[in-house]
Amino acid sequence: MSLTLPPKVTDRAFARLAEINEASGEAKALRVAVNGGGCSGFQYEITLDEPGTDDLVLEGKGQKVLVDTVSLPFLANATIDFSEELIGARFVINNPNATSSCGCGTSFSI
Repeated sequence: MSLTLPPKVTDRAFARLAEINEASGEAKALRVAVNGGGCSGFQYEITLDEPGTDDLVLEGKGQKVLVDTVSLPFLANATIDFSEELIGARFVINNPNATSSCGCGTSFSI
């Protein structure tokens, strides 16, 4: 039986969030949520937000990443990272629960 762990956040993702907050002059948290929809059945929604009472708060480098209780099972053992590639820079989710994903990288199925 595999152990279900909350998602991990890389140092690179925390560092990018710190840069965003410094540039905006605010101290927002990064919310990572899973919603129904997208071309593969589920999609990630990544926004800047304030912590809610039921959120899992992942902290690092003075920054916070939030996951709501509904999204948490879909993100078990996942890694939240920041990627800079030729096609653009973005937060990415490496999710072992996803059986397939689409080309855009924000939609997946389980």
